Amino acid sequence: MTMLSRGDGEARQRRRKLADRDGSEGLKVQSERPSYNEPARPTNRYKKGDTFVVTSDRRRGESVATVIVLGAATASRLYGLKEPDHVCWDETHFGKMGSYYINRTFFFDVHPPLGKMLIGLAGYVSGYDGSFPFNKPGEKFGNVQYLGMRAMCASLGTLTVFLGYLTVLELTNSLPAALLVAALLIFDTGLLTLSQYILLDPILLFFIMTAMYSMARFQQCHNSPFSRRWWLWLASTGVTIFGAMSVKFVGFFLVALVGSRTARDLWLILGDLRLSVWKFMQHFAARALCLILLPLSLYTACFAIHFAILSNSGNGDGFFSSGFQAHLKGNTLHNASLPEFVAYGSVVTLKNLRTAGGYLHSHWHLYPEGNGASQQQVTAYTHKDGNNLWLVKGHDEKQGSEQVLRFVKVGDVLRLEHVATRRNLHSHNLPAPLTKRHLQVTGYGQNGTGDANDLWRIEVVGAQPGERVSAIRSRLRLLHHLSGCALNSHAKTLPQWGWEQLEVTCNPYRRLSSNSLWNVEEHWNDKLPNISFDLFRPSFLEIFIESHIVMAQSNSGLKPKENEVTSRPWQWPLNYRGQRFSGVNETDFRVYLLGNPVVWWLNLATLVLFVFIFTGLSIAEHHGSTCIRRLQGGMQGIQAAGWLFLGWLLHYIPFFTMSRVLYFHHYFPAMLFNSLITAITWDVLLHWGSGLVSPSLARQLHGGGMLLIAVVCGYSFYLFHPLAYGTVGPLADEPGATMFGLRWLDSWEF
Repeated sequence: MTMLSRGDGEARQRRRKLADRDGSEGLKVQSERPSYNEPARPTNRYKKGDTFVVTSDRRRGESVATVIVLGAATASRLYGLKEPDHVCWDETHFGKMGSYYINRTFFFDVHPPLGKMLIGLAGYVSGYDGSFPFNKPGEKFGNVQYLGMRAMCASLGTLTVFLGYLTVLELTNSLPAALLVAALLIFDTGLLTLSQYILLDPILLFFIMTAMYSMARFQQCHNSPFSRRWWLWLASTGVTIFGAMSVKFVGFFLVALVGSRTARDLWLILGDLRLSVWKFMQHFAARALCLILLPLSLYTACFAIHFAILSNSGNGDGFFSSGFQAHLKGNTLHNASLPEFVAYGSVVTLKNLRTAGGYLHSHWHLYPEGNGASQQQVTAYTHKDGNNLWLVKGHDEKQGSEQVLRFVKVGDVLRLEHVATRRNLHSHNLPAPLTKRHLQVTGYGQNGTGDANDLWRIEVVGAQPGERVSAIRSRLRLLHHLSGCALNSHAKTLPQWGWEQLEVTCNPYRRLSSNSLWNVEEHWNDKLPNISFDLFRPSFLEIFIESHIVMAQSNSGLKPKENEVTSRPWQWPLNYRGQRFSGVNETDFRVYLLGNPVVWWLNLATLVLFVFIFTGLSIAEHHGSTCIRRLQGGMQGIQAAGWLFLGWLLHYIPFFTMSRVLYFHHYFPAMLFNSLITAITWDVLLHWGSGLVSPSLARQLHGGGMLLIAVVCGYSFYLFHPLAYGTVGPLADEPGATMFGLRWLDSWEF
């Protein structure tokens, strides 16, 4: 980036001197970066000296190349799309979520909704009725119309390759570089695998690549600001930013990249002395409109459509607040009425007020030995369930059966009896199973009879002693009467013996937090009149904010499933370990997500090489070296690759800071940027190298070098393509296997 800023600074100084000497003549000087007031240059051109020449041969060559790239990308992505005819890997999630949209059933996911909405739309248009359960990988589709959803993802995968080709062509005006990046993307088995299944990844990669192409086209319009083309590509960049960040939160890394480029552009405009402050404000306002307001408006509208479609109650209700659930048809709180104040003898559910908190829950299973007392487990469960019901009793056990109606008030001491098992909510002086500084909470007693450790005192935030406890509205705390600790829940999940439900503890520190706050959600008492639940419904803005808090917290808390293979970010560029998509045994149809080794290792080597080149050129320019002038022919490509390198950093480095579970497929956005860098870098290096020989030999050397790279990558694709398209038979270690001898790393599991 240093070379960009230094070159532009020197250009401004030259313009300033010439303008002072002769204003009219100074405006005619061609700077290293053309002025925003100069006429746009043609994009299909050769550079001959200082003149850009468009030739009919060039146009014909690009047209033929475009057809070849589009045809090859389409054929590779659509080939064998029906196979396997069963659910593979995360199709069990995203295919199911597409079904939910068709059935208008509410669900919860850690990602924004656009990608899943597009999957549902593709299924609906292609005749899928949303009835297939997508229960688990390996489940046969039968007569289900699943092909439309796969075809949509494959089509976007095709366009991702094509847009990569167009982006490099736009950035470098080099057809060989564009063809090389197309070869790298077409021949990558990992990218091919991701494109052929019902996943969010091909949708995300499409929007990222479309945004890069739109931004490149917009940069070409900088000489004709506020023209139709200028507005078109600026708005297109904003729309594709919306697309990326509405599929996965990884899309926000793209926002950082576009924002960095936009900030640099505005800085250069501000430094152009021929432009007034008013003109700068116009540029600033246009970018704010198209790159901030437009994406945010579309993003908000996407969630509004999401909530409008998913109007029926589903298995994701429990992740959200009681008020949120009130707008879902079929939910027990929709158009519901319930008693306003809690009384002794009421049956209630208690929901933890922590975002994405669960319901106070118990079941017949006991804590295993070594995890406190072997008494009945008490957990927090994020779904509605009959085991979430508790009977409110007074501290005198006979009080709950009295005929006189008594309301629960702030400061009361009471018991909570689990309705299904008739054991009381209980705590004692033993550590909790996971959070050892907290006390264990259990279910204790027989037929509602327990001991003094079953007593809990009621506190309500903002209420005075003696006030009634309200359903929904009251934010209450349950304090253990003997130890004083507060009933608490958090994001820690219990192991398999606890059914991976959330841990419930008694926190002796008693600090006021959402972890220790609860509200009465469902409430039954035949002796009390009911009021309408409509009074508690939140606004759209409240729902929008709550959904993002729930997604963020759940995303950060994701943990691997039992026996699931995960990976770490340092492994990804090395292609160290892949991911099983389908099958394990030799009788299974096996698909394995692994990058083309030649493509990935070439990418990694080129990335290191590029860093050295960029650093060396920056140092040479700083010292005024004459080599910069001799290498000027490749500087446009190196500068473009510099921005792509920033894109690679933004889409890769943040994963090192994440505590959530990570998988190999998370690297593929960064892999796109790396592939573009590889094509541009080798195009520039071969261009520089061919400058040492005659022009006729130079063209042969340049073209032959690029072709050699593409051919080697293609041969590697030929060797490894069964991993993407699927294979049956002996495993790779057995003679006669399709992949025999190709397991180059022990960490590869095919």
